[in-house]
Formats: sequence, structure tokens, C-alpha cells
Amino acid sequence: MNLRFPRFRHHRLILLSGGRWRMRLVLWGGAIAVGVIGVAFAWAANRAQDVFGAMLISPWLALVITPAGFVLCAWLTRTLFPGAEGSGIPQAIAARKLKDEGARRRLLSLWLTAGKILLTLIGLATGASIGREGPTVQVGASIMLWAAKLGGMGREKGLILAGAAAGVAAAFNTPLAGIVFAIEEMSRAFESRTSGLVLTAVILAGLASLAMVGDYNYFGHSTATLSGALDWLAVPLCGVAGGVLGAIFSATVVNGSRWLKVFVARGSLVRALGWAFACGMIVALCGLLSHGMTYGTGYQAAKSAIEGHPLALSFTPLKFIATTFSSLSGIPGGLFSPSLSVGAGLGGLIAAMLGAHAAGAIVLLGMTAYFAGVVQAPITAFVIIEEMSGASAMVIPLMMAAVIGYGVSRLFQRESIYHALARNFLAGLPQTDQDAH
Repeated sequence: MNLRFPRFRHHRLILLSGGRWRMRLVLWGGAIAVGVIGVAFAWAANRAQDVFGAMLISPWLALVITPAGFVLCAWLTRTLFPGAEGSGIPQAIAARKLKDEGARRRLLSLWLTAGKILLTLIGLATGASIGREGPTVQVGASIMLWAAKLGGMGREKGLILAGAAAGVAAAFNTPLAGIVFAIEEMSRAFESRTSGLVLTAVILAGLASLAMVGDYNYFGHSTATLSGALDWLAVPLCGVAGGVLGAIFSATVVNGSRWLKVFVARGSLVRALGWAFACGMIVALCGLLSHGMTYGTGYQAAKSAIEGHPLALSFTPLKFIATTFSSLSGIPGGLFSPSLSVGAGLGGLIAAMLGAHAAGAIVLLGMTAYFAGVVQAPITAFVIIEEMSGASAMVIPLMMAAVIGYGVSRLFQRESIYHALARNFLAGLPQTDQDAH
């Protein structure tokens, strides 16, 4: 007993320490702020898409509004918010590999948080095929990094991870997916030293979200299930097709981004704005050909497909093209929601080809396989689809589709899209600023 008393006294002093409580309160406040901002961002993103719909009194106006919106976003990104371009997840991954605080602020800061939200909303209000979930990850990581500095906590790498996980949890109301995403995609390992931070951030961000909008499934509650041999045949078909298409998208964005970095650097701002205009025009043309279905996140199209309403045969290729050029344009915007809608269209195509009974279930398989093919995070893929749809009867088929999609994608694209893009951000920084581990 006497041997244990000093240890008990040490733990009691830590528990009652004013400095420790200050750090805890700052951490908790940061996590709650991520949840609140995530919910507000989701609401604003929906309103931004409504604004775009209201502006299109004629569908041909998109040929003016969308390219102009892309140019505006690209100009603001390059002049006021450098580091805000793209998804935001590569920036969070890259920031975890930096040891210099100044270099880290180029990728994660409150200024970039404001810019990321503003520019993503402008993109959605002008028809870009982007999502808000990746940006929410960068926002969450920035807020938690700021909280670390305010509380004098240190542990920046762990808090960036916690903020990213809280961002995913708040964006989709998927706490398990937030945790899995942090382990599988952000850190690529289970880090016991940061597990408490991640869990605390996800719980508090989730509670803030629940308090504001209540408990909900992003795509509603699906009772879909595979009912026969023909339906089960869709599992490998969706897995292979999703893996191939996901690898094509990933390779196009990664290699295209590297090429564009050189192309744009030669012509500076004028060339960058010209490229953004061209991308906006392609996105507008895809919207015209799809009767407006490819604009924005693609949420309504995916939800409709899950509910059993078939999408047009042209939806999948047009949404794929619109998302590819939105990602390559240099404007801020995420990949999650657009990728899920492409996967939904792919699943719908396979269901129609098979003449299957459980079309909604096969749509979920397509979403899972394609998402796993794009991000190469199979556990995150099936967990996030299951949580978003409430399709508990589909857990095993979703796992199978995710593993096949991931395996096929790896045959063609050896590196995850987010980690490959993170290396692009790190390439522009001095080696002395980067963590060797």
C-alpha cells in the first residue's frame, strides 16, 4: 500500500492541476466548435446549392455562372487563401508530417478555415461538383491545432488527427467512420497515444451535432438486402468496376495535379485563371447534358438511387467528368459526396444490367466499391456507407465490395489519392521543415 500511495498522489495532483484543466477545457471547446461549425457548414452548403438552382432561370446560364464562379474561386484561392485549394484532407495529412509551426500554418490556420468555408460555398453556389466533407476535415484540424496553441498543449500531430476525425463525424453524423478514417487514412496506423484525443473529439463533436440537428442517417434508413444469387453476383461486379473506375479517377487527379503545378507555374495567375475557366465550362456542359443532375454534391441523385429510382445512363460518366475537372481546377472542394454519387450511378447501372431485384442494395455496393477505389481505405468505405444509410443487413456484402474495390484499385494506383496529393504540398516546403518520422 505504501508503495502505491506516491503514485496515487501523483495522479491526484495531475487530475486537480489547474494547467491540466485549462488544457482539457480548451480541447473540449475546440471539439465542440468543430461539431457546431460542421453542422452550420452543412446547412450553408445546402443553401448555396439552392442559390445556384434559383439563379438558373435558364439552364444555359450555367455556361456563364459556372466558369465565372470557378475563376472567382481560383483567384481568391491564389491571392488570399493559398493552401485552401482542393479537398483539405491532403493538407491535414501533410501538416502532420511537418515540425515547423510556420510551415504548418500554411496548411492549417483559422484564416484558411474561413477561406475554405467561404470558397467551398461559392463553388457550390456556382455549380461545381464538389463536397463539403473534405473541407470540414481541414477546418476541424485547423480548429484543433489552434486550440492546442491556445491551451499550450503541444501534441500537434495528435490534435490534427483528432480534428480530422471530428470533422468527418460532424459532416456525416458518422462517429465510427470518423474514428476509422483517422486510423486508416490519416495516420495509417493505430496510435495509442492519440486514441484518447480522437475519441474525445469525436464524442464532443458528435454531441454538438446531435444537440443541433438530432440523430439522423445521411441517406435515410435503408432496409435493402440482397435477395438472390443474381443480386450476389453484383458484389464482385461492383467491386471490380468500382476499383477500376476509382483508380482511374485517383490517377487522373494525382498525375493531373502534378502536371498542372508545372503548367500553372509557368504562366502564373493568368494561366491558372484560364485553366479554372476551362474546367468550369466543362462542368457546365456536363450539367447541361445531364439536365442539372451533375451540379453540386450529388446528394439528391445518390439518395434517389438508394431508394430505388433509376438514374439516367449518362449520369455516371458525366458526374465522373464533372468531379474530375472540379478537382483539377484549383478551387476548394471535397471528393466524398461526389464520389458517393458516382458510385451510386455505377451501382444503378450494374443493377439494370443484371435485371436484379434489389436495386437499392446494389447501389450501396457501387458506392462502397467506388469510394474504396478512390480513397483506398476499405474499412472507412463500408463503415461510412453503413452508418450513412443504416443498412445493417448489408454489412457483409459492403465489406466484400470494399475489399474487392480496394484490391483492384491497388493494382493500378499504388498510392492513396490523399497521401499522393499530400506529397505535392510537402514538395514545395524545405526538407528542414519536415518531420523525418
